[in-house]
Amino acid sequence: MSLLEDHLKWLNLHQEATLEPERPIVDPHHHLWPGEQHYLLEDLWLDTHSGHNIKKTVFIECSQEFLKTGDTDFAPVGETIFVKKISDEARKEKHKTQIEGIVGHVNLLIGPEKTHEVLTSHLKEGGNLFKGIRHAGGWDHHSELSNSHHSPPKNMYSNEIFIESLNELINLNLSFEAWQYHHQINQVTKMAETLPDLKIVLNHFSGPIGIGPYANKKDEIFEIWKKDITQLAKHTNVYAKLGGLAMPINGYEFHKQKLPPNSDQIVNSQRRYYDYLIFCFGPERCMFESNFPVDKQSVSYNIIWNAFKKMTSGHTNSDKDLMFLKTAESFYKL
Repeated sequence: MSLLEDHLKWLNLHQEATLEPERPIVDPHHHLWPGEQHYLLEDLWLDTHSGHNIKKTVFIECSQEFLKTGDTDFAPVGETIFVKKISDEARKEKHKTQIEGIVGHVNLLIGPEKTHEVLTSHLKEGGNLFKGIRHAGGWDHHSELSNSHHSPPKNMYSNEIFIESLNELINLNLSFEAWQYHHQINQVTKMAETLPDLKIVLNHFSGPIGIGPYANKKDEIFEIWKKDITQLAKHTNVYAKLGGLAMPINGYEFHKQKLPPNSDQIVNSQRRYYDYLIFCFGPERCMFESNFPVDKQSVSYNIIWNAFKKMTSGHTNSDKDLMFLKTAESFYKL
């Protein structure tokens, strides 16, 4: 039995009845990748059809299937081609979850002129599925922690060339996914202030780290995070994704348990982050995300969405409609 098979067997050790199974949902954040630890269309469908009513999804870049020939600045366009083919394949079974959006990657440090050329290439290949880009900026000075998958330099989100390149997203009516660590929120705030016409969505609560030098500092980090999030939320061009806290880097260690977490454990350990983000941004700027299969290291798809529904049990139906469906549809123009 492979490690992947072992892991799936572990996830299945805990089962729950699906809460509000009829509620329509857009999952605005998942990945696809081939290889040994593959997660492709059939794997996505196994999750999205495991109980919850997932109507549409948005693919978020993860450095897969880059072009291997030609100008390396255009290499990320290969990922858009890869996902567009999968989305087209999905349309043959219209009763199943559809991939309705693609967020790709451009190295914004190449400058605005070249950025425009690469974005145009993404749009040519992805058509109306192509919604924007993510250039992850997660950087930390502790050697035992890894930086984001694009190996960003320190303070990349404050780089003058980077900011100039972001203007090209505005010109093409595309959005930007901000993915960094908890101590970098102020960089996103400055970005939002500098470019008020740029549509920004904060990924994964800005990645509160809970391992290495940040282990056993959850309360301290949360209080600092609250102050920074309060300032960020004042900028109405910024939206927030609610999810992505089940990664090992967040320090909850679900993946080390004998049994996988149930939805109550997710709620009890993480609720304060969700509640505060919804309080600051409002349901009209919040959207729940699975971050699968990355968060699948720790929790099953059905359980994580049950947890989201438990966290919103005190909200009105109209608020729930926004956070589970309409905010994502509006932001990504689905």
